[in-house]
Amino acid sequence: MTADGIRLRRHVRGGDLTAVAEVRCSLRELVRHRIAADPADTAELLTSELVTNALIHTRRGAVVTATLGRTTLRVEVRDFVPELPDPYVPVTDDGTHGRGLLLVQALADAWGVHTQGVGKVVWFELTDVKPAA
Repeated sequence: MTADGIRLRRHVRGGDLTAVAEVRCSLRELVRHRIAADPADTAELLTSELVTNALIHTRRGAVVTATLGRTTLRVEVRDFVPELPDPYVPVTDDGTHGRGLLLVQALADAWGVHTQGVGKVVWFELTDVKPAA
């Protein structure tokens, strides 16, 4: 537990897409019994999208940090490539490619990107998370 709340931090190797499931599992353990199922499921989905984007588009690995405060869950995915992501508007024949940031925009209460050192952080927040019943 930190002064900001309960925190999860995971390092993910570049190109290791199996790590996406591992990060999801770790996040599930962080929020299990602490917040309701709906925001927990949303957090898992959005975290998966951001980690997958970092691994596919940067190939240099990432650091995932999730902080659960009293009323807010914040997830940050830091990679080591300075180019900022551009939300992609997929075309109908594009399969599932390019929908990650659109999901984040649609489902998160807040999200953003900022540069940090040699790279960037893409983050989202779910606010007013209710305790699990």
